[in-house]
Amino acid sequence: MAVGLIAPEVLHPVPGIRLAATAAGIRYVGRDDLVLIDAGADAAIAALYTTNAFRAAPVIVAAEHQAAGRPRWLLINAGNANAGTGAPGLDAARACCEALAAVTGGTPAAVLPFSTGVIGEPLPVERISGALPALQAGLAPNTWMQAARAIMTTDTVVKGASRRVPLSAGEITLTGIAKGSGMIHPDMATMLAFIGTDLAIEAEALSDLLRQANVESFNAITVDGDTSTNDAVVCMASGASGIGLATAADRAAFAAALEAVCLELAQAIVRDGEGATKFVTVEVTGAGSRSEAAAVAETVALSPLVKTALFASDPNWGRILAAVGRAGIADLVIDRVAIRVNDVEIVRAGGRAPGYAEAAGQQAFGAEEIHIVIDLGRGDASARKYTCDFSHEYVRINAEYRS
Repeated sequence: MAVGLIAPEVLHPVPGIRLAATAAGIRYVGRDDLVLIDAGADAAIAALYTTNAFRAAPVIVAAEHQAAGRPRWLLINAGNANAGTGAPGLDAARACCEALAAVTGGTPAAVLPFSTGVIGEPLPVERISGALPALQAGLAPNTWMQAARAIMTTDTVVKGASRRVPLSAGEITLTGIAKGSGMIHPDMATMLAFIGTDLAIEAEALSDLLRQANVESFNAITVDGDTSTNDAVVCMASGASGIGLATAADRAAFAAALEAVCLELAQAIVRDGEGATKFVTVEVTGAGSRSEAAAVAETVALSPLVKTALFASDPNWGRILAAVGRAGIADLVIDRVAIRVNDVEIVRAGGRAPGYAEAAGQQAFGAEEIHIVIDLGRGDASARKYTCDFSHEYVRINAEYRS
């Protein structure tokens, strides 16, 4: 069950962007599993892709097409990752792009393909290509929710976020959807996310803003330490509003809104982590640099021993201390380290805080929302990572994933 997460009530349509979803029978029965997004003829599209060396075929093709020209169409399937499929997988991804180009009257290079699901299975190209005419005919601006539902795999809740952003020349819209629940770890994106706006902006400037927004959002989450073969986050700007970033204040306002949407989607993924019963923020302060703080936060967030203690509501704070100690921080002075969990001071000066009581620790570790704050006492840099606990359900879900 997702932790403190419900499906969004409203996802605002984005002028100039249309979406459609349909059931192509790729793996699932009786549910939509194929999505088409038309970003608009004049769209600027920015994207970040997984750094996993075993990049899935659609990721390779999408990156090629993005570099080759001005993409317009996004084709997304769930149930089959088309990863670990070698040359036939690349052929299949390209064949889907060619089939869509034949339907839309465009070029294959204008299509960015994305896939999520089981690794190592051949992509059923015929089922996808056969569904494309109806998919194109169903394109509409108000179908973000249907699209968000169609890209789900082990997700239990639809993930979406919307903002209206006032700028100096008028108001623009930001809407995003995401999927992700397991095989989640920061190393670019760690899931699939698609964000649309009607802002008028060039692709290069949009790419800079997306990369900036990614740092504290999609690149700050982990469920299980596994970076997927298919990760991608895409931001589409249709330009339909005719409103650009005319001032520094405009740029700051849009950047803040984009970061907020990305963070909301990223945290939703962790809250819906496979088998998750707790949402955990690991905040490191007093570090000598941001990278140092991030290294400590990630080590704690990744620790199976910490995550299982959190699931059990067991205040075994020594596991947090041990993770800090093995994070690879040179010349760490342990006598300066302090740790709090929610409002409970647990560690002071490198050891158990004088006023710490086990009952208070039990209450802190038993909460559904847990905030671990680690002060290294060596500077003023900080970083946050977001994670969840490890439960019996996580093991069951992944043991039965292909059955």
